[in-house]
Parts: sequence; structure tokens; C-alpha cells
Amino acid sequence: MPTALVTGASRGVGAAIARVLADTHELILVGRDGTALDAVAADVGAAAVLRVDLTDHDALARAVAPIDELDALVHSAGIASALRPVGDTRASEWRDLMEINVIAAAELTRLLLPGLRARRGHLVFLNSGAGQNVRADWTPYAASKFALRALADGIRAEEPDLRVTSIYPGRIDTDMQRGIVALEGRPYDASQFLSPETVALAVAQTIAAPPDAHPTDLILRPRGR
Repeated sequence: MPTALVTGASRGVGAAIARVLADTHELILVGRDGTALDAVAADVGAAAVLRVDLTDHDALARAVAPIDELDALVHSAGIASALRPVGDTRASEWRDLMEINVIAAAELTRLLLPGLRARRGHLVFLNSGAGQNVRADWTPYAASKFALRALADGIRAEEPDLRVTSIYPGRIDTDMQRGIVALEGRPYDASQFLSPETVALAVAQTIAAPPDAHPTDLILRPRGR
């Protein structure tokens, strides 16, 4: 059975991806919350769990060092920012967004490239609609997602034996989304957003694409239920 590593697997979209891939892949689940990761691992039946902060690069290198072959790497971990204009955004917030949304993904990819090359593997980057369009007060977050898009495009150009997919979902019904809507001062209506399961199915279908196909970019938008 092929092996897939999923970051941000302790909750939300990452946990949903783990559940969808469990029938077709041996799973390696990565996250900071060990209790939540263990719960997801128990839910999917069997999975290796790596409790590690993706921004702790030394700890990350030690955690993934034993992985010498990998079929799929799904970058699902990420954070959102407070909604404020550039003029009110401090350098520390820019650094946090870039560190978690971009640099952590780049470093984990670097560490796992030998294993991915060994299996002619597939990288999936969970991006965002903000990785294609910038709205007022979303500039720092969008900048991190534009950078993530560049990372995926660059790896695709450099690693012709690998498949690299960027997925751009619209808003998803998650705890993070609830926080964003609260900042916007609006009532929360889950029916207006994509479900985590829908995004997870899109990830699984992308990975399951026949080997002669290279899905590069996928855009998902909520229809409102």
C-alpha cells in the first residue's frame, strides 16, 4: 500500500484528508497536538503519528529522518492572519505567516524529496483563493499563499518526475473559518462554506489520478448549501 504524509492532521481539513486516504494509504500524521493526533489515528484504524512543530526545523528533521520512501506529501497545515491593512500589520505577523505557511512547507519538502523521488511521488499543497486574488485587509495572508503557489510551481519545474498539485479552495467550514468570520463581524453560516470532507475528497481524487495525468491546479468554490 502506498504511503502518504499529511500535515495539520490533528483537526479540520487535515484530519478529513487522513480519514479519506486511510482506505488507500499507509498514513503518517503530523501535528503539534499529540492528543488530537492520537484521536485521528485511532479513528482511521492505524497510522504513524509524528508530534512535531513544523517550525522547529531540527526536530522536524529528526522526526522524518527514517522516511526513505514516500508516495504522497499533503501540505495541509497553515494559519490565517488577523484582518487588517498593511499599514497596521507588524513585521512579526508577516514572519509568522511566512514561517508556517511557506517556510515550513519548503523545509519539509526539502527533507522528504529523496523519499518522494524514490517513489516518483505526489506533492499536494492546500492553498487558498487568497493565493490567486488579494482583497483589502488580507494582504499578509494572501502574500504567504502567493508564495506557497510559487513554491509549488518551482518544485514542479525542478522535479519533472514528481507530480505537484496546488488546490485552491474557497472558504471551508472549520474552526479557523469561525474565527475569521468573527473578525469580520458577521454571523456564521456553515452552509455557505465548503465542508472539510469535500476538500479531502478533492485531494484524494487528485492523488488517485491515473499516472499519465499531472493535475497541476484545482480550484474549488462553495456553492452554498
